[in-house]
Amino acid sequence: MEGIGGGQLAQARKIEEKGMAGVPEDSRPRYHVSSPVGWMNDPNGFSYYEGEYHLFFQYHPFSNAWGPMHWGHCKSRDFIRWEYLPLALAPDQEYDAGGCYSGSALEADGEHVLVYTGVIDRYLKDGTHDYRQVQCIAKGNGVDYEKYVGNPVLDGQGLPEGCSQEDFRDPKVWKEGEKYYMAVGNRTADGDGQALLYRSDDLKQWEFLCILDQSMGEYGKMWECPDFFPLGEKHVLLVSPQDMRAQGYEFHNGNNSVFLSGHYEESTYKFQREGARAADYGLDFYAPQTVMAPDGRRIMVGWMQSWDAKFMGGLLKWSGMMTIPRELSMRDGRVYQNPVRELEGYRKNLVEYIGEKINGTVSFPGISGRVIDLQVEITEFAFHHFAIRFAKNEEYEMLLQYNRQRNCLTIDRTHSGLVRDVVCRRKMETRPLLLEGREVLKLRILLDQYSAEVFVNDGERVMTSLFPTPMEADGIVFDTDGEACMDVRKYDICI
Repeated sequence: MEGIGGGQLAQARKIEEKGMAGVPEDSRPRYHVSSPVGWMNDPNGFSYYEGEYHLFFQYHPFSNAWGPMHWGHCKSRDFIRWEYLPLALAPDQEYDAGGCYSGSALEADGEHVLVYTGVIDRYLKDGTHDYRQVQCIAKGNGVDYEKYVGNPVLDGQGLPEGCSQEDFRDPKVWKEGEKYYMAVGNRTADGDGQALLYRSDDLKQWEFLCILDQSMGEYGKMWECPDFFPLGEKHVLLVSPQDMRAQGYEFHNGNNSVFLSGHYEESTYKFQREGARAADYGLDFYAPQTVMAPDGRRIMVGWMQSWDAKFMGGLLKWSGMMTIPRELSMRDGRVYQNPVRELEGYRKNLVEYIGEKINGTVSFPGISGRVIDLQVEITEFAFHHFAIRFAKNEEYEMLLQYNRQRNCLTIDRTHSGLVRDVVCRRKMETRPLLLEGREVLKLRILLDQYSAEVFVNDGERVMTSLFPTPMEADGIVFDTDGEACMDVRKYDICI
């Protein structure tokens, strides 16, 4: 393709290739996407093209710190085994010289089309700082992409009054019938977040339709990375608000990701919000994006990190991971999340203990590891506190603790090996299920080297967290201050 052989893109690809050669394979997570080299943040362009799932991401291959944004690229046939491809976009045009920011992708007329935010960041001759965010497209074959000569396709000139051109980013594009639709994050004049809806016949000319929803001072400021999709009998607007204040256990301070669910009237483009819930209750989750799989599943992936806890960057030659792709479903008005079922094909070496009664501190032969799928079901609750200590040895541990009286689950990485003053503890409301007349609390913990994803009660809530613990700390210990009965199953994940 024109331009592939030279310029910033070619140089960035050479640096990426050289850098990847110096990354030890055993330093990477086994079944999660990680940065090839350098810095990674938001997932971008999560899409299905010619029989494969493509995942792009915000990317700075030159260092482990955020910098001028490129688009990194990988693909998979099953969401578990990922193949790195050469980075796809570099900020090499006047309309994106300040960065190729987040966006989405889809197949259109046999081509793979990337839709992204370009950042114009320059000083004019009169000294004026010209800073704007505009929407752009690039078309390609799954490896190489060429930017449209008519970019930007949406420059913000026709935004409604009070909408910011400086915070106008992260387009999510999909097709309904013969029309294309785009949700874009935006900020109002008073700083509140909102999501805008556009329509197009050809991905090049866009018509503003409406404001889908607004924060109205309740859910943070600028809404980043919007996604909008049907799920069950509802529609979900998925947004990542900046600068939220904590609301009980539901939302924490800082940057959150929120499921806004409700009714959408397609003929009038009106979305009536009926509920708002956190997408994840852990320490490291942001900017999720979804794709519709050919079999009808809605699959979501998120960035496994927090902007306010960037402690992993100095530990390895790469910085940034994605969550396990998660299947979404709607039950009783709530979005449930579970690891993609494809993961089950990589589970080996089952070790299980059924009906085990414990009192005090207990470990079980064969229940250990750092690349595992651990499933614990608590069936008797004669205790105040129940804890699982994992990634553990004499010096380190990660703590997952259930408070029976408060119906609260806490994840805590205080003693995981951190040497920075970062947020270490987060809590969420957790109640046992009532199954066949008895209470059961289900915990499924996915560990992959430096990460833990805790799925509670078949995906009702999820906690995602990173930790820097050395690999030799792989013990798992259970303890209570009373008596508990539980079933324990552990699988190794073998890739």
